[in-house]
Amino acid sequence: MVIKRTWWKEAVGYQIYPASFMDTNNDGIGDLNGIRSKLDYLKDLGIGFIWITPIYESPNVDNGYDISDYQNIMGLFGTMEEFDLLLSEAHEYGIKVIMDLVINHTSNQHSWFIESRSSVKDDYRDYYIWADGTIDGPPNDWLSIFGGSAWEYDETTKQYYLHVFAKEQPDLNWENPRVKRDLFTMVNWWLDKGIDGFRVDAISHIKKAPFTTSLTEDPFAVFKNVPGIETHLEELRDIFKKRDILTVGEANGVSAAEAHNWVGESEGYFNMLFEFDHISLWNKEEQEGLDVIQFKQALTAWQNALADGKGWNALYMENHDIPRSVSSFGSEEAVFWQASAKALALTFLLLQGTPFIYQGQEIGMTNMPFASIDDIDAVDTKNFYHEMIQAGVTPQKAMNVIRKTARDNARTPMQWTAEEYAGFSKREPWMVINPNKQVINVLDELTDPASVINFYKEVIQLRNHSDALIYGGYTLYLPDHPQLFVYGRYLADERYVVIINLSNEFASADLPDNVQIEDWVLQLCNLDDHPIHQHTMFAPYEARVYKHK
Repeated sequence: MVIKRTWWKEAVGYQIYPASFMDTNNDGIGDLNGIRSKLDYLKDLGIGFIWITPIYESPNVDNGYDISDYQNIMGLFGTMEEFDLLLSEAHEYGIKVIMDLVINHTSNQHSWFIESRSSVKDDYRDYYIWADGTIDGPPNDWLSIFGGSAWEYDETTKQYYLHVFAKEQPDLNWENPRVKRDLFTMVNWWLDKGIDGFRVDAISHIKKAPFTTSLTEDPFAVFKNVPGIETHLEELRDIFKKRDILTVGEANGVSAAEAHNWVGESEGYFNMLFEFDHISLWNKEEQEGLDVIQFKQALTAWQNALADGKGWNALYMENHDIPRSVSSFGSEEAVFWQASAKALALTFLLLQGTPFIYQGQEIGMTNMPFASIDDIDAVDTKNFYHEMIQAGVTPQKAMNVIRKTARDNARTPMQWTAEEYAGFSKREPWMVINPNKQVINVLDELTDPASVINFYKEVIQLRNHSDALIYGGYTLYLPDHPQLFVYGRYLADERYVVIINLSNEFASADLPDNVQIEDWVLQLCNLDDHPIHQHTMFAPYEARVYKHK
């Protein structure tokens, strides 16, 4: 196999949610200088690039994903000059920078929308999606992902506009060539600055079905990977392919079977995708425990779909939109917390693809025990809470659901120290701080050889020094085992096997015939090193990596 070396395949990414990463001006909100102050930390962790969630000018209704000016920086985060300094210093550290690109919608405070809603005859009217209502109200029964109707009535022009997300986030009309022209001009402006790529938000929503389309079992199918979207994506791809950049599409609604069209090596729209099969962004139900078999199947489907040069995977267990992985797939119990955090690291870091670590994941940050809905900032979570209350759910029961599912679990401030404000700020932050900062924080973990963060460093170093763990093939072993995730990575004569118990109980297994354990050497383990046998027992959340002799 001839390896085509590519920087974004070999690097490990790190997602930064700026408001909660590091505050340097002590206003309680993280900022660009906060990111800059931690570049040495990121370099030491082994990070090759950072993805920064939106820092553009915004009313901040949806944490910056409602952009009012694509070419200015939100004052809360700093200035364009400070961004330029961050970009320059990151590059000096050998760390590349990718930005969030939000082009399905804008803020309703964007100048385009202000013009658009001023008159049905305005030049910017068709920059957005407008329609007349019916006798019953909205143009159709489409629902917003954030809850309620996807249509909002505008009194000035007596029409409705479409919003897939919050009503303050009107969808852009990609059928209008002028919209694409202006968006592509903005994309090139940022690339000319020297950034290294984009994570492209909600991109599978840019094509809408005809308004006469009725809802199906999936209420969001009317604006999720709708046929015809490929025309828009090809035009966007042609902009990207002129540069040596990383592009990651957030592609809700794209299946593993379709993935090669989206990320194919030659004609794919993006370098990789964030898929939703193994983690459901909009799951609103309480869950107890992890269905390990289904979890393995979901990950393996994407590994196989993009194998043999068909494409490339984006690997993740956490991001700004989902609860903490330790709380969801591991355990917060003191006896299991550290082992499960390390087990989850091995679950995704050594698969085929580019890993993305979310801030705080590397120290095992957990969900926040929110006291009330007043502690919540996310629009969709508030809407969901009030829907439950209106349906007769008690506040206590509703909060139990919210604590497990709220996006804000990932948005509590980064726990740098055990100090009052977790070393994030010198004043009370914009979002509540998890009280377990006393035991889960960067400062204490850096000095503990057995800590979660030092395990992450070991795994990243192992990956960075192995072509097999970057470019090699993937094999799933023991697919029907209800507790163990066992997979192999191989390239030529270099072979690894990863064994992870993803449960809080002991797990027994006969290892596969082609994994004769005496022929393998232990590389990493998250619990005490002890010999294992062909038929063996694994402790709760025990995780191991072996290399063939």
